[in-house]
Amino acid sequence: LLQKWVVREISNFEYLMQLNTIAGRTYNDLSQYPVFPWILRDYVSETLDLTDPSVFRDLSKPIGVANERHARDVKEKYESFEDPTGTVDKFHYGTHYSNAAGVMHYLIRTEPFTTLHIQLQSGRFDCSDRQFHSVPAAWQARMENPVDVKELIPEFFYFPEFLENQNGFDLGCLQLSNEQVGDVVLPRWARSREDFIYQHRKALESEYVSAHLHEWIDLIFGYKQRGPAAVEALNVFYYCTYEGAVDLDAIADETQRKALEGIISNFGQTPCQL
Repeated sequence: LLQKWVVREISNFEYLMQLNTIAGRTYNDLSQYPVFPWILRDYVSETLDLTDPSVFRDLSKPIGVANERHARDVKEKYESFEDPTGTVDKFHYGTHYSNAAGVMHYLIRTEPFTTLHIQLQSGRFDCSDRQFHSVPAAWQARMENPVDVKELIPEFFYFPEFLENQNGFDLGCLQLSNEQVGDVVLPRWARSREDFIYQHRKALESEYVSAHLHEWIDLIFGYKQRGPAAVEALNVFYYCTYEGAVDLDAIADETQRKALEGIISNFGQTPCQL
C-alpha cells in the first residue's frame, strides 16, 4: 500500500481511507470513525491558490498546536500534571481529535446523525453557538481554543449534502448575530457546496499535501502516536484513549467498569498504531 502511494498509483484520499481501515476505523462505529486532517488554513481569501504553501496547515503538528501560541501552554500543562493515585498518565489534551460527538457535530444536518445528536443532548439540539454552522468559524475555533482539537471526517472531501440543511431542521439562532443556523457557511473561495468539496479534495491531492501528509500520519497512526516521540511532538492524549491502556476484565467493581466503558466509547479512541 505504501509503495503504491509513493509511486502515486493511489490518491491521498484512498491511502488515508486504507490506513484508517487497517487501524480499526469504520463507518459502522461512531467512536472509531475514520479520521482525516484539517489541511487548509485559509478560509477567508476570495480565491484559493494551491501553489502557495501558506494556505496549508502545518501537517507536522497536532491540531491542538496548529496555532504556535498554544504550544507553551500545552507543554506546561503536561509537565505540571500529577495524578495522586498514579493511574492517570501525563497528557497534553484532555479531549480527543476523533469521537462520536464530533462526528455527530459535523453531520448534524444528515440522518441518522441528527437523531443521534438529539439523543446525546437529552432530547433537543445543542445550543446554536456550539453547533457546526460555518467552516471558517470551525477553523477559527481551532486557532483560538487549544481544547478544541477535532480533526475532520472523510465526508469533507466527497459529500456536499452534509453542508446543507435539506431537512429544514430548526437549529436555533447564533447569540451574537442573531442569525438563524441553516446551511453551513462556506469559505469565501467556495462558490457552492459542490465547489467547496471539489476544491477541498483538490487541496488534499495537491503537491504540498502529498509531500507532507506522512507527517500527519506519523502523529495519528505512526511512531509519534505514543512514547517519547509523542511527548516531544506535543501529541499525548488522555490515557483511556489508547488501545490496551485499560484492562476492563481486571476491574471487578461493576460501576467502575461501566464508567470506564462509557469514557472509552464517548471520549474518543486513538487508532491502533501501525
